[in-house]
Amino acid sequence: MALHHVSPGEIADLGPLGPNLVGTKTCAVAKTAAFEAIRLVLKAGSELPAHDVPGEIMLHCIEGRVALSFDNRTVELSAGQWIYLDGGKRHAVSSIEDSSLLLTILFPR
Repeated sequence: MALHHVSPGEIADLGPLGPNLVGTKTCAVAKTAAFEAIRLVLKAGSELPAHDVPGEIMLHCIEGRVALSFDNRTVELSAGQWIYLDGGKRHAVSSIEDSSLLLTILFPR
């Protein structure tokens, strides 16, 4: 079954999942030639190992708390906080609490 991506002009609900967070999986929200938006759902104690993507990335923490490691440092993001990284920047994400985030990747042209 194909994943549903929102269409231009279609509203996507990206509010906190609250008690539904535990039963929700990471899913793509939208993908075009220019960008991709993904709702990341990370359980407490889980990790996305160090990696990089060619495009700039933006992470908006919707709920919970995560640690983002890059450039030999680690910053914590909690609900409502946002950060962006340059394309090609090696980074890792560790979930301190059950968390959901909006990840946006801008593809290089």
